[in-house]
Amino acid sequence: MATYKTKRPYLYGTGRRKSSVARVHLIPNGTGAITINGRDIDDYFGLDTLKLIVRQPLVATNTLGKVDIEATVSGGGVSGQAGAVRHGIARALLLVDDSFRAILKEAGLLTRDPRMKERKKYGLKAARRAPQFSKR
Repeated sequence: MATYKTKRPYLYGTGRRKSSVARVHLIPNGTGAITINGRDIDDYFGLDTLKLIVRQPLVATNTLGKVDIEATVSGGGVSGQAGAVRHGIARALLLVDDSFRAILKEAGLLTRDPRMKERKKYGLKAARRAPQFSKR
């Protein structure tokens, strides 16, 4: 791995998806441990697909067993939190090596997912759901 740009013992990346925000600390020259909110990734995310989503940037850059991840994530549900952690890891990996940018960009891991819940409008029961129509 290349030398990184900061003098801190870790690299930092912020990830967001839906209403979830993840603060990710990436520790180079680690064992590959991933800790989310003080719990192991296997304890925090029950579904294997969510664990796969979190590990995507590490697999793409071939750094899976070489760095430790410590993430703090809040807000939203488990799917949004997994996406936020993935985004934060991808951003932190940019500080490790600039050559990762092309790989992560190609995989679409640096783009923040802009899809959000649509707001409820007045006169409606939900964002688009209208009250039931009755002729009489």
